[in-house]
Amino acid sequence: MKKKLLFLFWCLLVIGQIKAMKIDRIEPTNWFVGMKNPSLQLMVYGKDIRNSTFSMNYPGVEVDSVVRLDSPDYLFVYLNIKGAKAGRMILSFTQGKVKKDVSYELKDRVMPGNCRLGFTNADVLYMLMPDRFAQGPHHKNHIKGLNSYREDRSVPSLRHGGDLEGIMNHFDYFKQLGITALWLTPVLENNSPDHDGTSTYHGYATTDYYHIDPRFGTNEEYQQFVRTAHAKGLKVIMDMIFNHCGFEHPWVKDMPSKDWFNSPEWLIGEDAKSKYRQTSYKLAPVLDPYASQIDKRETVNGWFVPTMPDLNQRNPHVMKYLIQNSEWWIETVGIDGIRMDTYPYADRKAMAGWMKTLIQEYPHFNVVGETWVTEPAYTAAWQKDSKISKLNSYLPTVMDFSLYDKINKAKTEETDNGEKGLNRVYNSLCYDYLYANPSSVMAFIENHDTNRFLENGNDTSSLKQALALLLTINRIPQLYYGTEVLMNGTKEVTDGNVRKDFPGGFPGDKYNCFTYQGRSKIQNNIFDWLSKLLHWRQNNALITQGRQIQFCPYGGVYVIARQYKGKALMTILNGTSKPTTMDVKRYAEIIGDHISGTDVITGGTVKLDRNLELKPRQTLIIEL
Repeated sequence: MKKKLLFLFWCLLVIGQIKAMKIDRIEPTNWFVGMKNPSLQLMVYGKDIRNSTFSMNYPGVEVDSVVRLDSPDYLFVYLNIKGAKAGRMILSFTQGKVKKDVSYELKDRVMPGNCRLGFTNADVLYMLMPDRFAQGPHHKNHIKGLNSYREDRSVPSLRHGGDLEGIMNHFDYFKQLGITALWLTPVLENNSPDHDGTSTYHGYATTDYYHIDPRFGTNEEYQQFVRTAHAKGLKVIMDMIFNHCGFEHPWVKDMPSKDWFNSPEWLIGEDAKSKYRQTSYKLAPVLDPYASQIDKRETVNGWFVPTMPDLNQRNPHVMKYLIQNSEWWIETVGIDGIRMDTYPYADRKAMAGWMKTLIQEYPHFNVVGETWVTEPAYTAAWQKDSKISKLNSYLPTVMDFSLYDKINKAKTEETDNGEKGLNRVYNSLCYDYLYANPSSVMAFIENHDTNRFLENGNDTSSLKQALALLLTINRIPQLYYGTEVLMNGTKEVTDGNVRKDFPGGFPGDKYNCFTYQGRSKIQNNIFDWLSKLLHWRQNNALITQGRQIQFCPYGGVYVIARQYKGKALMTILNGTSKPTTMDVKRYAEIIGDHISGTDVITGGTVKLDRNLELKPRQTLIIEL
């Protein structure tokens, strides 16, 4: 009888151990051999997995360490795979007499890291929001298993139902327009429930770093998206967020460690909400040599919004996870660049470590960081090899919020002999000496976080001036979807008003702006004008390598020029609402012996042996 009881007890113990030890997932889901950094972090997640013993036996792989943090449901395994070849290795987890084996795949890389080529100033990026651009014919209105959501195009802040298939169906449209790269706002899973007419349609509240949001498609469909884009001659830039995740990420309910998030006490206890403080949104303290510690903490440790917990990049396990995730998407899908959201809000040293690791692995890859301050000195300090920062960020490309700010102010002003109008643009570009590499600065006139350039109007004269500058100066230009068909809107009521659906992208749309017939006369005018400029710009050494020369606005006229191997380009803008005369002698150092030039847009001849008569707000782009 005693033996039976002991046997029964042993069986119950084994059954209890089997129930206790559970592996829900391992991230990354697979890895690659031949990486320069042989260290591989495996985040193992499952009920009571921390209490298990880990072992494995695979040629060329060694266990560096097994890390047990605060939560019983996580185990972090660090492997060295320097000598490993592709194949499946068996990971063994043991609790007592119970052993669970998991197969884990190591893959060969598609190409070496130095063969990955990023975007450059030869490209023009077209930024779009997948939920708002176009819907494919196989779209499902509801995906089972996700938190409650509703697709309703009549509500600006709910999901509208765009997807990857819809975007793919318009690759030829992008080629017709003349852009060379697509920047999609985040496509990773955002499994947050709708709340009071709002949703995370924008994609900036990640709940799974290794899966595409099923409303957009699958991982395999995203791979096909990138492959098809490449076949069409289009690059793909992936939007990532290291500063924060979504509130519905599993980490929130079950933190791997007490310091996984900044200010984690805001997640714990009945009075958690009363403790909450979000970021001050003031970025100056991050670089301010006189900044107080409290100002720095409020900027970096405060949450962006209550629904987006702030990740602690100072935790080495967090940062290793994020670094590997970016490498995994490069290796798995073949993206051509990364746009990193809210860059200065994350820990500066940790982000520099990420970029240094990425550049060592992919020396020709490119990353652009969102650095939303309108002072060139601030932006320049964030660029790789900056002359004005003691800490090297290793970030190749920064966003030119100064130019955005100045050009949007100038559009409603008269260019005078002082500081107004296009003088603002001149006074922004004159600080390019602060940048380590001005040609690797991303310029734009609008994006998903700003008012549309046209606001609630359709002033095509000012728009052409802004686009002419954007596409001819020494920058990497970024367009925002729909500018080419005069999409407008402001953020007065909601961000959704600057993120409207592209006309013709959805079933039942009254107009189809993807076609010439579906666009109005004024829309076709701007589309054709922009397309002509974009195609002229492609593979043009004047733009990618040409020396830049700008002239102080004179008599209301602003001229910025490029020179390269005997060729020249002049972008001429009348920054006033009145006709004016441009004295060509003032620009003799560019014009030289030329008596005429070619209008890039019309192909017509422009006489340069006499003064130019310019119409109000006229734009001329002349090639010499």
